[in-house]
Amino acid sequence: MPRKGSLLVVDDEEIMRDVLETLLSGAGYSVKLAQTGEEGLELYREQVFDVVLLDVSMPGMGGIATLDALLEQDPDAIVVMITAYATFETAVSAWQRGAFNCIRKPFENEDILRVVEAGIRRRRKDEEHAQLKRVLQQSADKHGIVARSAVMQDILALVEQVAPARTTVLIQGESGTGKELIARAVHFASPRAKHGQFVAVNCGNIPTELLESELFGHVRGAFTGAFAAKKGLFEIADGGTLFLDEIGNISFETQSKLLRVIQEREFIPLGDTSPRRVDARIVAATNLDLKQAVLDGKFREDLFYRLNVITIKLPPLRERPQDILPLTRHFIRKYNAENQRQMSEDIDPEVLALLEAYPFPGNVRELENIIERAVVISRTDRLTMECLRDEILNPTAKSTPSAFSGNLLSSQLDISQGIRFYDVVAQFEIELIQRALDFTHNHQSRAAKLLNLNPTTLNSKIKNYNIK
Repeated sequence: MPRKGSLLVVDDEEIMRDVLETLLSGAGYSVKLAQTGEEGLELYREQVFDVVLLDVSMPGMGGIATLDALLEQDPDAIVVMITAYATFETAVSAWQRGAFNCIRKPFENEDILRVVEAGIRRRRKDEEHAQLKRVLQQSADKHGIVARSAVMQDILALVEQVAPARTTVLIQGESGTGKELIARAVHFASPRAKHGQFVAVNCGNIPTELLESELFGHVRGAFTGAFAAKKGLFEIADGGTLFLDEIGNISFETQSKLLRVIQEREFIPLGDTSPRRVDARIVAATNLDLKQAVLDGKFREDLFYRLNVITIKLPPLRERPQDILPLTRHFIRKYNAENQRQMSEDIDPEVLALLEAYPFPGNVRELENIIERAVVISRTDRLTMECLRDEILNPTAKSTPSAFSGNLLSSQLDISQGIRFYDVVAQFEIELIQRALDFTHNHQSRAAKLLNLNPTTLNSKIKNYNIK
């Protein structure tokens, strides 16, 4: 008979140890015995048991003292107290100290078995919870989720809670807050990660006709150009998770078909007539107010309520400044590795103050872009103010013409001053462009991204400055 769990019986009475061993072994449990509290603690140090049956009244180290020592050794230990002197005070004392349950001698065999089974279930649930927490933290670390603020810790706790279920999840937040990262955390912290894929699609970037083909697939000849059958993303995500980003941008017709998949767990490929079953968990995301979209007649109310079962609202970065420092360090590590740099993760207080005061309209994505650029263009091994963009150095500045813009002759400066200033700016710009090209191995598109320039603009500057 396969063992259902491991038990430790600690009792000074030999006959009681024999009775419990016979009963519990016969029920399929693996049982070890100890006649003193000290011996029980030693056995528990050698092996963690699922449930401990502990006598209250023993010579030497009593049951309550042994309970305290066990819980200090393993705070998650499941301990059932057994006593012939069970009073209300004894039971209350044991529960207050962390005992799982308390049984009085003489007991019925069924009572012992019922309490042990409940203890095993509790132990298994605690182990699953701990494993899920480890998986979630590994997923968060892997996908770059940095959560030091209380609000983000609460969000990860919610992800941990909902990950094992099949329930649809709706993630709301501004652009750049990390909605896809949270969606990935939901998937990789769930049992679906073992057998199914995480499949993502941005619904806002695909025309209606192509989106339906992407989601549901099509058969050969379904439309002009359909020379071969194609699997849809629902079919690819079967057993896994389908992430629908920018869900608020899909058409009413596609909304109707999506609702059918959620309700019936089946879909019909374009050009086909036979429905196909699918088990794909849907995680949707939007930066729109879907409730307002429903009121405006732009989103189906029934689909909204199907999606809005579990809602995760990601706050903008400006509302969680506690995350800016750890995020900055995370991105420094990332782009140090990518660019063979060794920039220090120690941030000067004045630099951190500027970053924490900036509103970050582009949220975490904008911060990442800023740090990537800084790592590349920095002349030192520290993040300095010279590496930061003007909008961070002076976030309240308006876009007004510069004293050197337009006709220099009409300014208060003479022409020679203007020319000298232009030379300094040009030389600095040339140096920045050259450093960006060096770090990207002359990859102009990536260099343009680092410099926050349009690729066409960068190409024009390279030609104007005759940069080789």
